[in-house]
Amino acid sequence: MLYKSLAISNPDDLIFGTAPKPVVTRNYGLVIGGGTLYPELNFTVPTMKLEPATLKEMYGHYEQIVREALKRAGELESPGVVLECETLPQQTEFPEWSETIAKILLEGMAKENARSGLKSALRFTPNDNRDMIRPPLMRSGYQLERMLETFERVTKAGADLISIESIGGKETHDESLIHCAIDEVIFALSILATRDMKFLWGKIVEICKKNGATPAGDSCCGFANTAMVLAEQKLIPNSFSAVVRVLGTVRAIVAIEEGAKGPGKDCAYENPFLKVITGNPSSGEGKTAACAHLSPLGNIAAAYTDLWSNESVQNIMLLGSTAPTAYMEQLIYDCRLYNGLKQYGHGKVLRDMLVRSDAPLDSRAFVFRPENVVLFGKTIVESKDYYDAAKNVSKIVAQTILTAGETGGTRVSKPELKYLKKIIDTVDALPKDEGAFIEKILAKIDKSKLKLEEYGL
Repeated sequence: MLYKSLAISNPDDLIFGTAPKPVVTRNYGLVIGGGTLYPELNFTVPTMKLEPATLKEMYGHYEQIVREALKRAGELESPGVVLECETLPQQTEFPEWSETIAKILLEGMAKENARSGLKSALRFTPNDNRDMIRPPLMRSGYQLERMLETFERVTKAGADLISIESIGGKETHDESLIHCAIDEVIFALSILATRDMKFLWGKIVEICKKNGATPAGDSCCGFANTAMVLAEQKLIPNSFSAVVRVLGTVRAIVAIEEGAKGPGKDCAYENPFLKVITGNPSSGEGKTAACAHLSPLGNIAAAYTDLWSNESVQNIMLLGSTAPTAYMEQLIYDCRLYNGLKQYGHGKVLRDMLVRSDAPLDSRAFVFRPENVVLFGKTIVESKDYYDAAKNVSKIVAQTILTAGETGGTRVSKPELKYLKKIIDTVDALPKDEGAFIEKILAKIDKSKLKLEEYGL
């Protein structure tokens, strides 16, 4: 653990639009985390076959998205916007496709800047294709080579920010979630994922430095967001999902230790914990991301974010306009309200209302109360290593939810109160030594699902 203290130690200092370490984008000098909350529009093509014969159609969608969405942003006089392009698996497999998409978006940004003066930035997020084969090759092979070439091409093309939703550790994590096995989740996130993040983000940061882009951050989407959705479907307890949510921070911080500067990715709900630890700005998504997934964090997700995102929306036609243009308008109006209240000295009142509207209703939102964000961040930085941090933060999150559930601080069912005590007991029984822990878990999981050598084990 490289971070030994918090960048934000006072819960009252946590607020949207402001971060201790703002990021300045390379193309138009957008200052993210410098006091203003900006919209981040995330988009994709509609359901279609992606192959050489459909490339013209695919590129046409991106041309339309950037032209119409940015035109609307200019008309609404947004002080700035961020565009995020998450590639589909085929677009990562053929890096030249991603390069062309990046150039189309950057050209559209330049045209709107010349027309209206709109400042914009492009975040590019290649899909992690390494799990296209099972068990995955994490440190070698065709899929890794294609992915790294995609990073190379889009950074050379001029993308401002680079992110990924990496998948190291998912081989064992998915099944661990279904079984609510907290020890195996800790193994996936603090042993496997941290090792993969160190390997992968070392390469991403190197590419970004070489080509002038900003390495932004990773997302625990494939882990903690999966848990959130499973809980939403009543397949696992809400409280277990909440513990996994905070636990994902132990994995995500590795990208920043390797050189990621932020803003953290929109679907990385662990961003508030990263923000208090590192001071990096972040993106967030909530009610305006319902086009992509439902969640119990619709308001509280905006309380500390520096970019406000819609997660992702297909380029389809709605009654008012295309979906990306409609979501651009919604995001801009959200940001206009938040920035306006902040400008007139009421930003913290809004922040507190965003928190109080969600936190009492669901443990998955309760963990994001400002005092909890600081407490959990402090727990992580005071730990000696990733495994120790994973144990410590899992226990303190479970204890905090348990106490709140018993005292009425948030809604926790009686069966879940018992389950939280089980999590605490399980964590208390784990070995102190990482090596002994690894041996214990390897003895109980299906080792045919992963290649241990790909994690340096």
